[in-house]
Amino acid sequence: MINSKTIIRPAKAAPPVGPYNHAVRTGNLLFCSGQIPIDPAHPTAPFPEDIQAQTVRVLENIRAILEDQGLTFAQVIKATVFMVNLGDFARMNEIYSRYFTADFPARSTIQVGALPRGAAIEIEVIAHYPG
Repeated sequence: MINSKTIIRPAKAAPPVGPYNHAVRTGNLLFCSGQIPIDPAHPTAPFPEDIQAQTVRVLENIRAILEDQGLTFAQVIKATVFMVNLGDFARMNEIYSRYFTADFPARSTIQVGALPRGAAIEIEVIAHYPG
C-alpha cells in the first residue's frame, strides 16, 4: 500500500527560503525540512552571530511545526544537525539538551561548508504521530 503525502505549512512558521514545504506527512511519520534561524516575526532580519541564539531560534522553528501537528519534541525519532563549525558543537548541545530531555532521538551531526543565508546551523527532524 502506498501512503499518500500531506503537505504541512504552519501559519506560525518562518517562510521557506526555497521551493520546499515545512514538512510532509506520510502515514504516521512527519518529515520536517531543515530549519535555519529565521525569525518568523522578522524573516529578513540578520541572524544572531552566537551559535546558542541561532540554535534556540532553529529549535523554536521546529517547535512551531511540531505544535501545528499536535506533536512535541518527545515524538521526534531522528534529528540531523548541520553545522558550519563543529568547534561550536558543545555550545549547540547545551541548547539542544534543553529541548530533548529524555528518550533522545537518533541524531547525526555533520559539518558543512556553508548553509543558506549564512546560517551557522540547520536542523531537520523526523517525528512520529502517536497511535
